[in-house]
Amino acid sequence: MKRRGRVNGRANQTGKVKREILPKRWLAIAVIAFLVTGSILAGYIFQKNSAKITAQNVITAKTETPAFKPPQSLAEILALSPAELEHCDIARMNLLCAESLPGAENLNVDEMLATLDAWAQHIKSEIDRNFHHYGEDPAYFYNSTNFYKMAMMGVVLYEDYNIRYNPKWIAPPGAESPDDHFFADSRDVLIHGLIGDQHLGTCSSMPILYITLGQRLGFPLKLVKAKGHLFVRWDSPTEKFDMEATSKGVHYYNDEEYKKWPFPLSEADIQEDDYLKSLSAKEELSVFLSIRGACQTDNGQLGDALASFSLAYKLVPTWRGNQVMLAQARHRLARPVILVQQQQPMNPNIPADPNPMQQIQPRNPSQTP
Repeated sequence: MKRRGRVNGRANQTGKVKREILPKRWLAIAVIAFLVTGSILAGYIFQKNSAKITAQNVITAKTETPAFKPPQSLAEILALSPAELEHCDIARMNLLCAESLPGAENLNVDEMLATLDAWAQHIKSEIDRNFHHYGEDPAYFYNSTNFYKMAMMGVVLYEDYNIRYNPKWIAPPGAESPDDHFFADSRDVLIHGLIGDQHLGTCSSMPILYITLGQRLGFPLKLVKAKGHLFVRWDSPTEKFDMEATSKGVHYYNDEEYKKWPFPLSEADIQEDDYLKSLSAKEELSVFLSIRGACQTDNGQLGDALASFSLAYKLVPTWRGNQVMLAQARHRLARPVILVQQQQPMNPNIPADPNPMQQIQPRNPSQTP
């Protein structure tokens, strides 16, 4: 049988990870993770005598509960309560947020969910078949059978399904451009681009792919925001660690790494935007809606973008990122009106806009979607 490679790009024994290249548009992703938004792994612990994932442990997704009717459209998702959203498959939420976006014209949610189910079954079989690698060198996997599972998932996705970071958006840090339209093609930022023909994504979508596959295997995975980035966390009562899912293979991290990379995080940043926190389903949906709004913005659909950012804000109004992106969307849509008003004499009887949202400015004006 073919011997699987271990984890490409894996951390060395000092805990440091060699980063090969950084995505070109970290700055743009910062709009989603830094201004808005922006997991890994818990639940399974192999015993020495029962290291394999048994069939009864495999689940299809959170949607498979008798009392929950999976939503079939974005409108149906938006009608769900926060409690109901906790039963909704993260993949379904993400795919439906691509509804009607450029790059998602032929979106078939049911077919893509079936593909994810098949991929999860294949990953399960490879985790089981290659478990002897863990027994041969547990330290290589940080003495964690759970990290072994995630590492093998990364190998399968890279080798068998050709999952890659879109090379179009890879460049050294500092090479970003605020007008490169990173979000213009929804396939680059939502998971249908990874499941469809091209199998390409970015840090807006690749962590979600890992999470949805892991949840199908019963892994307690969570989506987490850093500044300018999304990552995965294994989050169980007995074990917690972070995972970088955008490289060749996977990297084992902790929160301290993401306090420094890809952008430094202050304690104020962490408090204002819930960075480094395992997100709830409601918060995940807010992230996806903000990505949707950024795609609409890049395509000149400013009214639709305002609607998406408003929905993201409604779900989590306390995030400074949501506040800023909503204010920016309002400003972009009102800009033509402002230009017309400047040609008219000011009417002193018109009161100033009392909405404080209009007064919020981004900390760095160059970090706009």
